[in-house]
Amino acid sequence: MANPESTETNEAQLAVHWKEEEYYYPGTQFIAQANMTDADILDRFGEKNFPECFKEYADMLTWYKYWEKTLDTSHPPFWKWFVGGEINACYNCVDRHLPKYRNKTAIHFVPELESDPIQHVTYQELYVRVNEFAALLRDYCGLKRGDRVTLHLPMVAELPITMLACARLGVIHSQVFGGFSGNACGERIEDSQSRFLITMDSYYRSGKLLDHKKQANIAYETAHKLGKPPEKVLIWQRHPGKYSAETPLVEGRDFIINDLLPKYRGHRIEPERMKAEDILFLMYTSGTTGRPKAAQHSTGGYLAYVTGTSKYIQDIHPEDVYWCMADIGWITGHSYIVYGPLALAASSVVYEGIPTYPDAGRPWRIAEELGVNIFHTSPTAIRGLRKAGEDVPRKYNHHFKHMTTVGEPIEPAVWRWYYNEVGKKEAVIVDTWWQTENGGFLCSTVPALAPMKPGSCGPGVPGIYPVVYDDDGKELTAGAGKAGNICIRNPWPGSMQTIWGDHDRFVKVYYERYCKNKDSKDWRDWPYMAGDGAVLAADGYVRILGRIDDVINVAGHRLGTKELESAALTVEEVAEAAVVPIPDEVKGRVPDLYVSLKPGYKPTKELQEKIAKALSDAISPIARPKHVWIVPDMPKTRSGKIMRRVLGAISSHGATGDVTTLANPEVVETIRVMVQDEGK
Repeated sequence: MANPESTETNEAQLAVHWKEEEYYYPGTQFIAQANMTDADILDRFGEKNFPECFKEYADMLTWYKYWEKTLDTSHPPFWKWFVGGEINACYNCVDRHLPKYRNKTAIHFVPELESDPIQHVTYQELYVRVNEFAALLRDYCGLKRGDRVTLHLPMVAELPITMLACARLGVIHSQVFGGFSGNACGERIEDSQSRFLITMDSYYRSGKLLDHKKQANIAYETAHKLGKPPEKVLIWQRHPGKYSAETPLVEGRDFIINDLLPKYRGHRIEPERMKAEDILFLMYTSGTTGRPKAAQHSTGGYLAYVTGTSKYIQDIHPEDVYWCMADIGWITGHSYIVYGPLALAASSVVYEGIPTYPDAGRPWRIAEELGVNIFHTSPTAIRGLRKAGEDVPRKYNHHFKHMTTVGEPIEPAVWRWYYNEVGKKEAVIVDTWWQTENGGFLCSTVPALAPMKPGSCGPGVPGIYPVVYDDDGKELTAGAGKAGNICIRNPWPGSMQTIWGDHDRFVKVYYERYCKNKDSKDWRDWPYMAGDGAVLAADGYVRILGRIDDVINVAGHRLGTKELESAALTVEEVAEAAVVPIPDEVKGRVPDLYVSLKPGYKPTKELQEKIAKALSDAISPIARPKHVWIVPDMPKTRSGKIMRRVLGAISSHGATGDVTTLANPEVVETIRVMVQDEGK
């Protein structure tokens, strides 16, 4: 029987008795060209060689100064990697490739409109553009090593150019997902104490040119109200030489980058020699409280980890044309569109728009035209493309050697469509599991060495030692058939250093739960808790079941329920709000919102729309709930806690369990009839 006092929907309790799927094996053609075919890698990266095994990743980079200590554990869990080393991320992604790959494409920028030509930015052009923009940031803006800037840019070539220019100077960049609202951007400007906001006037979405500049105005005002407005707003033009937004410029505050750049033509900036432990970027992720938290990522450890995993797990060679269809506003885009692929001298595709514009054949036409041979996307995108036409990929002559899925678990039926139809039974698939906080992959098969299994992401990648604990800290062994909390027993170079400005929260959220001895300096006593439920199969493969806290993973975007509820409570009529995750055919999970009203207000369709819009405006259109249920009262415990478990069961048409101990058990049936009758 469910515990009626429980206030969380525990996804680790979901469907843990799924049957294990059959293996799919990599083809001989893939194995013949793979970067990693040596089975000894698992031994080389085994625990007896930890932490020195990660020297193999760091040696893929060019260092100004070699490190003195691979891992410093003197202040757990604030691990320090490659201590004493000096390096620059921009140099490793651009400069060092010029002797051999100067005229090779670094970035293929694909505009959403098919009538617009694809832009092929060579490594030489990337070098020139990054240097000139770095000169502008240094000489015009006065930015220096350690300063922060917030970027609110769409998927355009200027986004990686801006990131790399910041990295060249040692300026810490904080890119906010372009689809997030100005309010969300402004909060992040204030939290990071950013000196500048860098944005774009407009961008294309579903064939329409959207006014993005208006979000910059909202962001500025939000940051201003919080006491930390940016000094200037720098604006890239989506169409160089033409201002495309309806929102006017603010004199003295807003500056067009394209107008300023000619003054810096030909300028070259010597890359800053950064310490390995210096911060490269901040990446905000929703937490279980209302305020987003910034994962702080290092320069040397992070870059080594994403380079190594890009080479061995993504199988990226300099000859490859690689397309990750994620957004650079998320960690996947940072690690596996920009830093990892460019460190390996690959050609990386940046696509502006949605995958189904103007139709579901668009991705495969892009792949045909560019000769893409590595394809990387999310289960949400795969489900959407499948829904738009199961046989569409057959109409195109694309050929992938390798495909990735990332961001959330993928259902076996969807995995098989991806393998059979998109990959044409030729491509290997790596189903990866990791998080914003982790920097790079944690679990996946090494593609040429281990078979694929639909629905399972595979074992820990080389150098990662996963474990599944129950709520009492007891290890759940492989094949036990029980779900628990997946943890990583060891530190790794790509992991976040801390939460920006909140070390206590960092320890509490990720390490406190399963710490064996808080006074220990032995890394074995400090397992990292991911916050995801998982089952470990007898073969050591991991099946991820989803979040065990109250963060909802919507199409790979993590949204805190407290943020969503707070947005609903900004509506004057709303007294209480509760958000629960429900399954969705395309997005995997979406929020279902329950609200009760203040006295004197009545439920209407117009009010439902007003509340839904409040979530979209405050956070993002991604946050829009599937339903807004206006209920007479919330089911509550006698202590006044809203029973989200009960609401989640109603939304998912499941059993509510024993509700007799609630303060108001009669309301449960009222809500159930309302929700389930309307859903018929």
